[in-house]
Amino acid sequence: MTAVWHSKNSGHNMHSIRNTRFLRALNNQPNDRTPIWIMRQAGRYLPEYREVRAKAGDFMTLASTPELACEVTLQPIKRFRLDAAIIFSDILTVPDAMGLGLYFAEGEGPKFKNPTRTPKDIDALHTPDPETDLRYVMDAIRLTRSELNDSVPLIGFCGSPWTVATYMIEGSGSKEYVHTKKLMYGDDAALHNLLNKVAEASINYLRAQAEAGAQALMVFDTWGGILTPMAYHNFSLRYMNEIVHALQQSHPAIPVTLFTKNGGMWLPDIAHTGCAGVGVDWTIDLRDARALTQDKVTLQGNLDPGVLYGSKAKIKEEVLRVLESYGEGDRHIFNLGHGIHQHIDPDNVEFMIETVHELSPSFHTNSPNDE
Repeated sequence: MTAVWHSKNSGHNMHSIRNTRFLRALNNQPNDRTPIWIMRQAGRYLPEYREVRAKAGDFMTLASTPELACEVTLQPIKRFRLDAAIIFSDILTVPDAMGLGLYFAEGEGPKFKNPTRTPKDIDALHTPDPETDLRYVMDAIRLTRSELNDSVPLIGFCGSPWTVATYMIEGSGSKEYVHTKKLMYGDDAALHNLLNKVAEASINYLRAQAEAGAQALMVFDTWGGILTPMAYHNFSLRYMNEIVHALQQSHPAIPVTLFTKNGGMWLPDIAHTGCAGVGVDWTIDLRDARALTQDKVTLQGNLDPGVLYGSKAKIKEEVLRVLESYGEGDRHIFNLGHGIHQHIDPDNVEFMIETVHELSPSFHTNSPNDE
């Protein structure tokens, strides 16, 4: 008997997903093996991605053209035996829709033409309408769901309000976060005003993604780890908590995963938000992460992406180490501890995925017999 996953989807008919492992893990249900997907799995390490990226001309054209975003979302699913797809987009689409003028400088990463640094700048921000200002993301999700034909679930995502706000204030990536810290320690009311606006926009955005067909949602808190414990709770976790609660009210069947890079010491508090999953980077053992979260949540991670530069023997050894570190149980989603690097050989990625398929069944006692 093939296990079938039913999900009610905003007025669509009941959908049956053929490979349910990823959703089973998030819902604390029995699995025959550990599901796997990879952060940034649709990206520059794939030659077919580089081809489409060259055809698009620039990153924003690629991300904002639904047909192209759909095409690159599907590339890793066609190439590898992965258990979930993640929509190809960027965490900075929300501030772009708020009028900051996102662009990507060659070799320098994302930048904004109009950074948000003063209380006046923050007051002037408007809350985008996801079905108009960000319609290209919703169209990409609808198209991708259709093309996936329920082979695997589709993940939607956004950046955490804190991470998005740092980009909005700095105008680009940063090492020292000078403008952000000035605001945090000089006018925290203005910073909270900004974070409230970004949180509201993010909630609307994720709800729209769920309505468009995303079957799981993820919040990426890339820069939470630069904060003091008190500031993390005040400026980062508080707003992710709001997002989780809002989504539980509107879309209780859609599991939400939170990921704070370098957030190992805050795992118990992250798990306490009520999220279904917690992403774990490679700076903490899954054994410890599991003890800290007391099996209340599914853990996602946490192979160091750098392992994929190693030999096949080393990759196998490290995959086994991650599986053993989590131990027996069904609340583990295998992933890297952060996004895959662009210079990694796709053959090593395939080897890692097949190794998870081969080694993980012994950590599970039940079988949904998918596929």
